[in-house]
This record gives sequence, C-alpha cells and structure tokens, in this order.
Amino acid sequence: MRENIRASRNLGYSVYVSGFCIKNADLTMAAWDLSVTVEDLGPDTPPVSLSVTSDLHVGGVILKLVEKTQIKRDWSDHALWWEQKQCWLLRTAWSLEKYGIHADARLHFMPQHKPLKLGLPNGITLRLHACYSSPVFQTVMHICRMLNIRHPEELSLLRPIEEKKKKKDKDSTEEIYDLTEVPLSSGTIHSFSTSRPCLYNGMPAHFADSPQMEAVYKMLSVTQPPPAPEVIAKQYRPASVVDKAHINGRWLDSSRCLMQQGIQENDRLWLRFKYFTFYDIEPKYDVVRLTQLYEQARWAILLEDIDCTEEEMMLFGALQYHISKVSQSEPQMLSSSAAMDDLESALQSLEVKMEGESSSASEMLVETLFICFRPKRLTLKGYKQYWFKFQDTSISYFKSKEESIGEPIQQINLKGCEVAPDVNMAAQKFLIRLLIPAPEGMNEVYLRCENEQQYAQWMAGCRLASKGKSLADNSYQSEIQSIHSFLAMQKTNSSSHGNAPANDESINTHSLVSPRYHKKYKAKQLTPRILDAYQNVAQLSLTDAVMRFIQVWQALPDFGLSYIVVRFKGSRKDEVLGIAPNRLIRIDLGVGDVVKTWRYNNMKQWNVNWDIRQMAIEFEGNVNIAFSCVTADCKIVHEFIGGYIFMSTRSREKSDVLNEELFHKLTGGHEAL
Repeated sequence: MRENIRASRNLGYSVYVSGFCIKNADLTMAAWDLSVTVEDLGPDTPPVSLSVTSDLHVGGVILKLVEKTQIKRDWSDHALWWEQKQCWLLRTAWSLEKYGIHADARLHFMPQHKPLKLGLPNGITLRLHACYSSPVFQTVMHICRMLNIRHPEELSLLRPIEEKKKKKDKDSTEEIYDLTEVPLSSGTIHSFSTSRPCLYNGMPAHFADSPQMEAVYKMLSVTQPPPAPEVIAKQYRPASVVDKAHINGRWLDSSRCLMQQGIQENDRLWLRFKYFTFYDIEPKYDVVRLTQLYEQARWAILLEDIDCTEEEMMLFGALQYHISKVSQSEPQMLSSSAAMDDLESALQSLEVKMEGESSSASEMLVETLFICFRPKRLTLKGYKQYWFKFQDTSISYFKSKEESIGEPIQQINLKGCEVAPDVNMAAQKFLIRLLIPAPEGMNEVYLRCENEQQYAQWMAGCRLASKGKSLADNSYQSEIQSIHSFLAMQKTNSSSHGNAPANDESINTHSLVSPRYHKKYKAKQLTPRILDAYQNVAQLSLTDAVMRFIQVWQALPDFGLSYIVVRFKGSRKDEVLGIAPNRLIRIDLGVGDVVKTWRYNNMKQWNVNWDIRQMAIEFEGNVNIAFSCVTADCKIVHEFIGGYIFMSTRSREKSDVLNEELFHKLTGGHEAL
C-alpha cells in the first residue's frame, strides 16, 4: 500500500482505495451526490442535489441546502426527514456516515411544526400547529399548554372514528376554529403540567389578543348545549365490548412522533382523556380541563360507551338540562366552589371534611346482611344471609347472632380493598361491591343491604376501612351524610315539580338521553321523569353541577375500564382484558363474567416479547400470566399499564415538574429508545 502511494506521488497520479481519494499522500473523503426534497419549494419541484462527503454532519447538509435554495427566511424550525427509515435527523452534529445515509437515501427538508386538525371532547375542531418530530407525549403537552389544560399526562391522541354520513350531509362543511397564528411555546413546558398558569381576564394571554380568539376560548371553556337527537344518532356507537376494544386500538404511541405513525399535515386526530385518574383539579385554573372532561363523560353516556341504569340515565339527563340552563344565565365560565375545591376527594370518596367534629359513632356495626362471592353479572342469585360484625377495618360473618360470640365463618380485612356502589333507588337495590386483594388476584364480594340507612352506614364504614380508618374516625358521620346526599339525587319527586313545570317546552328529552330511550319512550313520557330528577339538582351552581355529573359518572360500575381483546397463553379462545386505573380484569367474552382480577400493587414486573408481540406479567405469590393482543398492538396495553402506574406516583409533596423520563421508562419499552 505504501509503495503504491509513493509511486503515485512520484507520477503525480491520484489513487482511489476503498472510496478514499489519495492524492499527494493527503487523505480526503470522496464526494457523492445527495438528493433532498425541499417541501417549501412545492410538490412539483425536483429534489435539490448536493455534493457531500460521508463525514459531513447533518447541520452542514442543512447549511448547504439553505444556501442552494437562496430563499431568505427563518429555517430554524426545519429538519431532515429520512423517508425509508421513518425517522428525523435531529442530531445535527452527527455525520451522514454515523446515521448510515448513502446516495440512495430519500430525504425531505420540512418544518417540524405543521397544521393539525384536532377534535376535542366537546365536538369542536381546532386547527393548530403541532410538533411532528417530538414524541406524541411531548406534542400533547404542547397542545395542552396552548389550550390551558393542566396535567396533560392524562390525555393522549387517537385516530378518529368516521361518522355515519347521509347523502344530504355530503356538502355540509365542518366549522374549524383556526389557532395556527398562536405562537409556538418556547422554553420548558414540563412545569406547566402541574403549576397554576398565569391568566389574563380569566384566560391565557394568547387568547386575550382579539375578540375572535376570546370567542374560541369561550368555546373551549363553556359547556355546549345538548346535541340534537339527529346529531347523536349520527355518531358511532359501540354495539359490543369488542367494538369498544377496537376503539382502544386507535391510540397513538406516546413514544413515537406523529410522522412515524403516518400522520400527515392537516390530518385529523382526537384529543381525549386516556387515563381515568383526574388529579388535582382546581376549577379556578382548570376551566378548560373540567369542561372537556364533562363533555367526554356526557358523550360516553349518550353513546352508551358505558352502561348505566335507567334511573341513572334520568339523573344524567336532569344534570345536563340544569347545566345547560345555568350556563345560559351565568355570564362567567366555570368558577371555583369552596365546598368542592378538592375535586379528587369529591369524586373518589364524596367526603365533606368537617374538621374538629366529634364523632358519636359506635366502634362496631352488627346487623343481618346478605353476601355473595363473585356473582354472575346482572343477577342477584347466590346471595346468602348471615350475621355480620364490622369492627376496626374488618368485617366478620356468622351463621346467626347467637354464634357471633365464637369464631366467624370468615373475617375479611378491608384495608386496601376497592369499594364501589351498585344502587338503584327505584328498585330499592342497595349493593356494596368489594374487591378484596388476594395472592392470586382479587376476590369480588357483594354485600346486599335492606334499606338506605343500613346501606349508608355500611358503605361509609367500608370506605373508611379501605383507607385504614375505623368507625370511630370523626369523618364517619360526614361520610354517611354525603352518601345520603348522593342517594337523594336519584330519588323521584312525583308530587311536585317546583321550579320546572311538567310540560316545560324548553326540554328536548331526546337530546339528554341515549338513543336506546328514544325508541323505548316518547318525549312526553321522558319529560316528567327527567324533571323529577331535576328537582334534586336544581339548586346546584354550574361548577357543582358539572362536578356532580362527573361524580355520578365515576360511580358507575364500569367506569374507567378500557377494553382490549386478547388471547391468553394456553387458551384456545379470545377473551377481554379490562384495564382499570388500579387493576387488570380478565373477562369472559361470551357471557361477560369477570374471571379474574389482578391489582397493579401486586405486580412484580411486566415485559413484552417484541418478537412475538406477547405480554408477560408476574404478580406476587408466583402468579404469572401471558397474552397476545387481538384488537390492538401490545404496545398500547404496555402503555396503559405503565401509564396508570405513573399516574399513581403523582403527589402534592413532589416537585411540580412532570417526570417525562419516568413516564417513558414505564410505558415505552425498548421502542422508547
């Protein structure tokens, strides 16, 4: 080699060895042509050809490209997109050789922020600039900062479901509110997720610039009037749990950017609450967040995305009617309510904290109750009557009162269990649903009470015991009162209609209930029933009414469940995996029975075999499960589980900065890297 170089130097020749041009003993990289399509030059313009070397860094390629186009403008938002590898070349210090780019690479030079059509829970569509190069998690954070929605980690983007369109609707154009002129946020956005934003006249500064922008913000922060029945009928309604599972297959991957998932400029996506753990809501600062949450809950009820009883549907209708009336009369948007500033407490436990109140409650409850272990759905069969004793944080039951002085049949420790109501006032059904932690999963137990008073006492006791508190706690009586108040909303008042006459012409009942009731009842039959329920909520303020709607929604048995059709390892049939904020539920696809429940806090580890796309989860007690996903990519399930575990780490004592690294560590798997 050295002899060849020496000879070529003497003869004045240039020698090429393995792609290197060797001339006069100086080693330089061989130049080659790289084609780059510049988006700003138009779709019909041929790619720009650049003469580059493999050691040229990406920043140098961009500099050459800008100089060759001779267009004077701000190029700071532009970057190179590698079409074959479906990735952005954002590390501008890396060389072409380090990226593995050769002459056959198809590169595109384009803006990282592009217009995106965004459908919100309240049905309006925005057109705004979104980042197509950052992970979707960051893109959602930027969008939420623009819209003044705190805790963006609870939301995500999904591909929309096409609406059913009739022939006469083909020419109708959708109204889109343009926010593309809103300047892109600069600096860090992580602290915004929890900190209280700076508002001007009740709104972010970029919405206070013009009357048009103020009108858009009002659309975001004021509840929409009840939709027309034909609008409800046009929406997609899942007919089965499999249909619901297919919807969950549309969530975007939070670890990858929009471009990597096939989302192009001006495509349409939905922004929705994905994780049903609504943390630290303050009505004064969370106007948009609370309004959009209410709208998502309302559409879940109207489109029968979640099951509820007929009595509950009438209550939901009454609350919608009241919210619509109050929002028209109150000029101000949702405002803070001193009685319910701590929404998390109001939603989850219905507590009305009464500091300093002394308790007159006894430290023990002893009564006859009915109990059923893991009952079949929609039936009361299997209940047996026993004598129950509630003491400290445990309940014990005996065959009779006389035998209660001896050893119980079983003692159930309620600390750490889940407590949920299952009540129908019209049918006088008072059930308490308990999910008791066990090594192999969770045991489901139902307690059946005889009347409202008994139910309120035992429900209050179970709620306190689940938190490690006894009946002697000073919040026991206030918990009972709160439960009575909740039940009072579901009572009917057939004797009078108070503020609203029975023939109120302003009520369009078919706008307040799901289509199932359009077919079952005429409007004149629904009106008195909704007005009966309305009397129990007519005195609520707008904020309290919206919170109460969310509260009743959250109390539904199937609240917070996201369904995925899976095939468990060793099984020959498809089943349903229900993903809840704190547990996984195995459901029989044929009859809908709950087969097994596993809590996250009993989970030791979970991982994905990305080669065969199978999830494996290990729980305490040497319990192992594995399954493949049928209606969604296993990454979606992996992200749901990791996301809910991430949500459980949030606390007021921690920093206001959102730990994005931890979120990706829990949800991303190896693909996050």
